[in-house]
Amino acid sequence: MICNGEIYNCRKVGLLKEEFAFEFESTSDCEVILHLYDKFGAEETSKLLDGVFAYVIVDTREYRVIISRDTFGIRPMFYYVTKDGQMGVCSEVKGLIQAFPPAHYMFHSFNQTPVHYPYQGVALEQGGFTLFDWSIIKKNIRTLMTNAVEKRLMSYRRVGSLLSGGLDSSLVAAITAQKLRERGVEQPIQTFSIGVESSPDVIAARKVAEHIKSEHHEVTFSPQEGIRALEETIFALESYDVTTVRASIPMYLISRYISENTDTIVIMSGEGADELAQGYIYFHKQPSPQEGDIESKRLLTDLYLFDVLRTDRSTAAHGLEVRAPFLDHAFVSYFLSLPASKRMPQVSVDGGARVEKHLLRSSFDGTNLIPTEILWRRKEAFSDGVTSKKRSWFEILQEHIDSMISDEELDKARENYPFHTPRTKEALFYRRTFESKFGSKLSKLIPYQWLPRWTGSDDPSARVLAHYQNDE
Repeated sequence: MICNGEIYNCRKVGLLKEEFAFEFESTSDCEVILHLYDKFGAEETSKLLDGVFAYVIVDTREYRVIISRDTFGIRPMFYYVTKDGQMGVCSEVKGLIQAFPPAHYMFHSFNQTPVHYPYQGVALEQGGFTLFDWSIIKKNIRTLMTNAVEKRLMSYRRVGSLLSGGLDSSLVAAITAQKLRERGVEQPIQTFSIGVESSPDVIAARKVAEHIKSEHHEVTFSPQEGIRALEETIFALESYDVTTVRASIPMYLISRYISENTDTIVIMSGEGADELAQGYIYFHKQPSPQEGDIESKRLLTDLYLFDVLRTDRSTAAHGLEVRAPFLDHAFVSYFLSLPASKRMPQVSVDGGARVEKHLLRSSFDGTNLIPTEILWRRKEAFSDGVTSKKRSWFEILQEHIDSMISDEELDKARENYPFHTPRTKEALFYRRTFESKFGSKLSKLIPYQWLPRWTGSDDPSARVLAHYQNDE
């Protein structure tokens, strides 16, 4: 077996002798995959795994190869089958051709209780997955989120956390710091933020770091530094999606800083919360709770093409290992089991304007886990929050690229790129850079460009949306 991943319930599955009676030969958390496969077969094995993984099993008894990937595709996997039947599998498209979709051999609905959940030892109050008493629901959300963070502390390496100063990364960093202290870890958690000088994210992250008493690192980059990293970021990212490239550059730079200047290897991240808890500004425009629910699940299904891809590639390029508690299988299933009308933007606690991710925010209200102003801070996209509101990161990139792509080149884009024709100079530059490194055939790995729904906008930045501008 070859496996890239972490199996968080390896000990709990392995120690249930009355259930499985496995005999382990190593200390690897991935060994349990072989035992489960031998006992239950491929499909049940993946259902019983609580973690992130991409694995290949060569079954010499059945003369077959089994490949499987975690629910949200947090660990990358690509494969290629030649005409004469040879198969290759790899974690980067640079070596192969076709993305292996997540959740294969995991025929599992988002809304169902995970098969591995009974083995986690987490007690939810009064039925948990079925009873809609909102004080209990919010307590269960806190319980599952805390458990999601705690299981991801499984590491012999130092654990740190990305900290943008937004709700998601702040909650993850705060819970991580709390749990490390409870475990008797004397070193404070290292937290990391990035932005141009006086960016909203840097200022907000500073407040959170002081509150949770972390060893905080602020990485300041100039527009020129970001632009210089553009092409190498696209090469590491293996994507030309506009919003993915924009957000990957600061993440690529901060990952390089962490790798070169600290001893932290395992990095906690707030990825997945916006898709799960309807955090994007455009969710304010959803026609109905049912439409919002459908969109949320679509985003989760396609995460491996966009934000999960960005997070994995930007960090892995510098030898870091990212972990995303908001994409914990049990947490996601529980949250999505709640009424769609409660997961959409709601009126804030002070009776003001509607706020996105209200259910998640209100679940931690009054806990003092993070500052109240951060708990209720409006969503700011990572690629926007790293720069000031006067001059956004996407505007800096567009100004630079405008001088590199002529109007004539853009006019010929449909002729040169019939698949996903770039509609802006920025999109054309990313596509051209991508194909110069990977060729035109691999452009089909990106099935569509990420854009907000229900807005009519042709730019993925939230700062161009009327709701954002009207709330200034």
